[in-house]
Amino acid sequence: MNGQTKVANRSLSIMLRAILKGNNKSWDGYLPHIEFAYNRVVHKTTQLSPFEVVHGFNPLIPRDLIPLPNLQDFIHKEGASRVDFVRKLHEKVKIQIQTKGKIC
Repeated sequence: MNGQTKVANRSLSIMLRAILKGNNKSWDGYLPHIEFAYNRVVHKTTQLSPFEVVHGFNPLIPRDLIPLPNLQDFIHKEGASRVDFVRKLHEKVKIQIQTKGKIC
């Protein structure tokens, strides 16, 4: 287990303990909420949340992640610019991770 995994596990266990408050029998029902909260947190290395890295935005509620129905004839006018935005965002995150890796 590397340092990043230890930090992630520690953060998740703290969140789980805070939410459960001693009610250890129903921990599995809280995992989706903890996962959502964790993925909204801005990370030090990337300066973005995992949701921002993957989706290009930080959702406020889980419903924001529900995909739109697959409509074959529907083409979003800004689709090409959105794809370009997400590609540039991924490149920026990659560079930030590489830069942080060189510093540490």
